[in-house]
Amino acid sequence: MSQEELLVLIRKKDERAFTHLYDMYSKSLFSVINVLVKNREEAEDVLQEVFVKIWKNIDSYSESKGRFYTWILNIARNTSIDKLRSKNFNNTRKNLSSDNFVNMLDDSNKLANKLDAIGIQEFVKKLKPKCIEIIDLLFFKGYTQKEASEELAIPLGTVKTQNRNCINDLRNYLKI
Repeated sequence: MSQEELLVLIRKKDERAFTHLYDMYSKSLFSVINVLVKNREEAEDVLQEVFVKIWKNIDSYSESKGRFYTWILNIARNTSIDKLRSKNFNNTRKNLSSDNFVNMLDDSNKLANKLDAIGIQEFVKKLKPKCIEIIDLLFFKGYTQKEASEELAIPLGTVKTQNRNCINDLRNYLKI
């Protein structure tokens, strides 16, 4: 089936077209989504949402504005970004502690990952408690600086300054 025939059938809401559309594009779209979302289960959910959007919004696609694949790729990309920005997705990421990430690395079979985890954990422990808290929020829990500011109840500028100072302290420890 050609792309033109597929588009005609999708516009007619022919169920065979949905199956063909999925077979043609699911692997490539999933790859893009998974790279952005970095979670297989979430990526599968986003992929399903993308195909529903394609199906429902096919009338907004115009051949004169660009290729069909580019259009569906943009839908996949934008849906992935929306997922990453969603409060629910961010809240599930915030519930993970830095110990969880260190333990994940410790369980890895790669020696380099084990040494890296042990080394980082050792150096982070040398930082001031406020630095540990900021680094935990920003780097391990995925908070934005604004979200960290709200969580810690300190001004955004203070978070930015302390983050910069803490990273510099960490760099100095790593030079030793």
